[in-house]
Amino acid sequence: MKKITLLAGLLFSFFSTVTAGTDPDGPTTIQARATALTRAISDKARLDEGQYIQVKRLNIQMLLEQDDLKTRFSADQSMLDQRLADAQARYESDLTALLYPAQLALFQQSRTSMTALGATPK
Repeated sequence: MKKITLLAGLLFSFFSTVTAGTDPDGPTTIQARATALTRAISDKARLDEGQYIQVKRLNIQMLLEQDDLKTRFSADQSMLDQRLADAQARYESDLTALLYPAQLALFQQSRTSMTALGATPK
C-alpha cells in the first residue's frame, strides 16, 4: 500500500511539474518577454543600469496587466480595447518619465522608423 501511495505521489508531482513548465502565460514567459523588450529598449535608448532595472520592472508590470485585462475582458472586445489603450498610455507615460531627453529622442526616433506610419516611400 505504501508503494502504491508513493508511486501515485511521484506521478502526480511529475505531471504537475510538466504542466507547470508548459504554461504559456506563466511567470517565466512574462520574465522572458520583459527581458527581451527591455533589451530592445536599452539598445535603442542606451539605458544605464538603474534605468534598465526600472524599465524591466515597468515592462513586467505592463505585461502582467495586459494578460490580466485579456482574461477579465475577453467577452467584451470594446472594453478590452479601451482598457488596453489606457494601460498602454500609462506605460508610455511612465517610460518617458524614466528616460533622459536625449534617450527619449533616440527611442522615439527608432520607434517611428519601425512603424508603417514612420516609413516614407522612396
